[in-house]
Amino acid sequence: MHPDGEKLMNLQRYDLEARRLRDEMNALPKLVSQLEAAARATVGQRAVVIDLIAKEEALRRRQESDIRDKQEKIARVKRQMDAATSAVQVNAFDHEIAYLQGEIASLEDAELESMERSEELEKQNHLANEAVAAAEKKFAVERERATATIALNKVALADVEARRATVRAAIGEDALSLYDRIARAKGTGMAEALNQKCTACQMLLRPQRWNELRDRDNLDLLTCESCGRLLFYDPARDSPQRKVVPFESIAAQIVRGS
Repeated sequence: MHPDGEKLMNLQRYDLEARRLRDEMNALPKLVSQLEAAARATVGQRAVVIDLIAKEEALRRRQESDIRDKQEKIARVKRQMDAATSAVQVNAFDHEIAYLQGEIASLEDAELESMERSEELEKQNHLANEAVAAAEKKFAVERERATATIALNKVALADVEARRATVRAAIGEDALSLYDRIARAKGTGMAEALNQKCTACQMLLRPQRWNELRDRDNLDLLTCESCGRLLFYDPARDSPQRKVVPFESIAAQIVRGS
C-alpha cells in the first residue's frame, strides 16, 4: 500500500462523517418546518369543520324561526276561518292551512337532516381535535429533538474537522491533491476493492490491477479504471474467519467518550 494509503482512508472517513453531520443539521430544520406546516394544516382543516358546524346551527335557527312564523300564521288563519261566513272562504282557509302545514313538515325534515349533518360534523371535529393535538405534539417533540441534535452535531463536527485537519497535514501533497480532485468529482475519493470488484461502481477489476492491489510491496496509488476512485484492499476481508465489528460513527464515539 502507498505510504499515505491508510491516512487517505482515515481522511475519507472523517470527510464522510463531517458530511453526514452537516447533512443532518441541514435536514432537521426542514423537517421541523414541514411538521409545523402539517400542524397548521390540521388546524386549518379543523377550522373548516367548525365553520360548517356553525353554519348548520345558523341554518337550524332560521328553520326554527320559519316554523314558528308559519305556526303563528296558521293560528291567525284559523281565527279568520272561525269568522268566515261562506263555504268558499272556509275552503280557501283550509287550503292555506294545508299549504303552511306542508311547508312546516318540509322545514322539520330539513331541520332533521341538518341535525344529522351536525352530528357527523361533531364526529369529524372530535377527530380533527385529536389530529391537531397529535400534530402539535409531534412538532414540539421534533423541534426539541432537532435543537438538541444540532447542538450535539456542532460539537461533534468541530472535533471531526480538527481530526480531519490533522490527517490532511500528514498526507503528501501529491496524494492529497489527487484525492481531493477525485472526491470533488465523485463525492468520495476512495473505494474498497473486494472480490475483484470496485465496491463504489461494482465493476470488475482486471486481474493485473487486482493482483497489484493485493501485492503488499506495491507502493503505488491505484485507481479504479471504471470510476476513477483510489482503490484500497483489506486482506482481512478475504478471510472466512474474520470477525464482524459493528460500525460506530465518529460522532457516537465522541458522545460516548464525553
